[in-house]
Amino acid sequence: MVSSSSESTTMVADDRVKVWYRFVPREGWPQFDQEGVWATPLGGDLAQVDNVPFFVDGAAEGDIVRFTTDAEGVRWVEERVEWSGWCTILVLPVRGGPKPTAEAVCEVFAPLGIGGEAYSAEFPLVALSVPPDADVRATKALLDRGVKAGWWNYQEACIGDAWPTA
Repeated sequence: MVSSSSESTTMVADDRVKVWYRFVPREGWPQFDQEGVWATPLGGDLAQVDNVPFFVDGAAEGDIVRFTTDAEGVRWVEERVEWSGWCTILVLPVRGGPKPTAEAVCEVFAPLGIGGEAYSAEFPLVALSVPPDADVRATKALLDRGVKAGWWNYQEACIGDAWPTA
């Protein structure tokens, strides 16, 4: 899902654009320092993020971001203007465990109305996109149950006020 910069100026048929985040890589994770996501232009220097980021802390699907465009036409996110209310949870399946694939992880969360995107088959990282109306308590309980059962490990990449207290 992390795209190459050559894609950054390409428009897709539905007029979405690629916007890019710069960030400090997490320790122990792939050492990328930028990530491109699809976004819908809202006019001027604003866009709404259309997919869940994998490596950016504090970013979620649906966020409205402000960007600048460099000389090569690459749109760099400068700031989040409005949080969407969606949470981003990164799930890394345990190799050889009972839920070793991204697909298996997504199947577990689907009954809660939570979708996700898979990074790759070789590194089956899942970025779960938790909607604002999701049952946060049930989601956290399922995440913790999966850790205890040896299914996966997870990190909270973007959460709201309701998450820590659920």
